[in-house]
Amino acid sequence: MSTALISIVIFNIIVALIVSLVFVPVLVWMERRVAGFIQDRLGPNRCHIGGLRLGGLVQSFADMIKLVFKEDYVPNSVKEKMLFRLSPAIVFATAYLSFMVIPFADDLNIDGKSYIMQALPIEFGILWILAFAGLGVYGLMLGGWASNNKYSLLGGIRAAAQVVSYEAVMGLSLISMLIVYGSTHFGDMVRFQGELIWGIIPAWGVIIQPVAAILFIVTAFAETNRSPFDIAEGESEIVGGFHTEYSAMGFGLFFVGEYIAMGVASALIVTIFFGGYQIPWLNTAALYEHINMVFMVIIVVLPLVSYVFARWIKKNNVWHKKDDVRNKETRWLIIGLIGVNILVIFTLLLFLLFGLEENGINISVALLQVMTFVVKLLMVNFFFIWVRWTLVRFRYDQLQNLAWKVLLPIAIANIFITGIFVVALGV
Repeated sequence: MSTALISIVIFNIIVALIVSLVFVPVLVWMERRVAGFIQDRLGPNRCHIGGLRLGGLVQSFADMIKLVFKEDYVPNSVKEKMLFRLSPAIVFATAYLSFMVIPFADDLNIDGKSYIMQALPIEFGILWILAFAGLGVYGLMLGGWASNNKYSLLGGIRAAAQVVSYEAVMGLSLISMLIVYGSTHFGDMVRFQGELIWGIIPAWGVIIQPVAAILFIVTAFAETNRSPFDIAEGESEIVGGFHTEYSAMGFGLFFVGEYIAMGVASALIVTIFFGGYQIPWLNTAALYEHINMVFMVIIVVLPLVSYVFARWIKKNNVWHKKDDVRNKETRWLIIGLIGVNILVIFTLLLFLLFGLEENGINISVALLQVMTFVVKLLMVNFFFIWVRWTLVRFRYDQLQNLAWKVLLPIAIANIFITGIFVVALGV
């Protein structure tokens, strides 16, 4: 096995781990900050390490450490203790493994050899996702049943009914996209979206198939048990639903699994409908051709974005007590921003002055695409959080009526219309 292959495999696995696992505290922090903004309050801002709060991000890490060290209590009423403990692991594992087939960048060419930029390089990624999306609900069902609690059992039953209903709509919405893309490989889908319609409009899935995009996004909320589809854990009706009897890391795995599932859903939405790693109007070939211009744009834009961010930090991170250790955070963060700007700009100037070899250009394009993918991913995650703190929970009958009486007929009709257009246009 060559050194290049080993390095790329390790890089892909690290990116998958960072985006799926390490991003969980970031998503929890984002959830709290967005909720605070929508509800006109500050959100997490107290927990710190030597005055460093990272805007409240330290609170998320503190909560995760707290869950690790809490007592893992199993009620005496639980009869199937093995299944009780296994259920959170199933939810966590299925969510995590789903992320392994998401491409972070276009195929990377090193010394004439091509490498797929995803942790698990398989070509039937969409089928892998659908399989694990169906398996994930078993963890919720087992947890609800093994808890030997009526509220937990109701939560598990609700989760099963919800997944059955909305997975049918999700699968049908994806069929119309497979007709358009002509492939089950995520890489082919993203490359298709790198083209332009009439030389102007990016050929993103959301533009070509807006109905399928809406259907998929709605079902993604239901698949991840996010509000307004969180009836499986509706605290106003069934306490906590399937995780009522869980504590410590049992609850923690359910909690982390939910956020990883939200990340997977966001990654799917980005990959299938919003161009994946493609920069609008700059597909992989265009990036190769205009890489120096992209570097110059970054050199100009990065200091401006950093300046705006620094102003926001200075405005929001001020404590009334002058000797409060947390006041030092603003200075540290601004110094860190200046250091990052100097490092990035100096590196890019060296690339512009001395040029890059072919392998260097290929790696630069891949890194730019990875960053583009991460930015899009965070934007879709923000949308998930925004919806949660804006819309109220559906009633159970409303949720089922929406799936079977509204979304399912629209999905079937969209398949027929898509097929007619594809045959008529001969594409």
